[in-house]
Amino acid sequence: MDPRIRLILVDDHTLFREGLARLLEAESGLQLMGHYSSVDEALAAIHRTSVDVVLLDFDLGEKHGMHFLRDARSMGFEGKVLMVTAGMSDADALQVMQGGASGIFLKHNAPNSLIDAIRRVAMGEPWLDSSSLDSLVGAASSKSKPQASALLNKRERGVLKGVFEGLTNKEIGAQLEISESYVKAVLQQLFGKTGVRTRSQLVRVALEKHLE
Repeated sequence: MDPRIRLILVDDHTLFREGLARLLEAESGLQLMGHYSSVDEALAAIHRTSVDVVLLDFDLGEKHGMHFLRDARSMGFEGKVLMVTAGMSDADALQVMQGGASGIFLKHNAPNSLIDAIRRVAMGEPWLDSSSLDSLVGAASSKSKPQASALLNKRERGVLKGVFEGLTNKEIGAQLEISESYVKAVLQQLFGKTGVRTRSQLVRVALEKHLE
């Protein structure tokens, strides 16, 4: 079985798309299956070939990223979707995460950060850089109910914040000055409270419930 992560890239800016395609093709461990300029082309691609991760721009002309997320899921697509965008409104960022995206990567970040994001997303982890996290927290907070934060204790909120930031259990432990095993225990508490089994699902449920 080929261990490489199978990707497609969807972006309607030709120079960016072709430049990123060359970068991805040169990276060991990744296999670029194709790059496309529209939602319809991307949907056709995931229909005819197995894809692990879709790198998806949000603004694609007539159709945007939410059209792809909705139609891909209705087709039974089980791969991950990482938004790779120049920027999104707070409301759009919240919508795509609730719609099934695994993360948001901003184009001004370094290429090696994108490779890291792809690998993490492929393993089922969420990816949110600090500015995307700020947008999501702002959008969720504007809709949050006063009693929502009471569902989680202080330690659980701290661990959840680390998950939002894409930190490993070890990094969360260092940040909160607790052991890695304690982080794992708190994650299990969060999984139990929210009824999920993965970190990516935890982020999505937290956003849907507008937990701070």
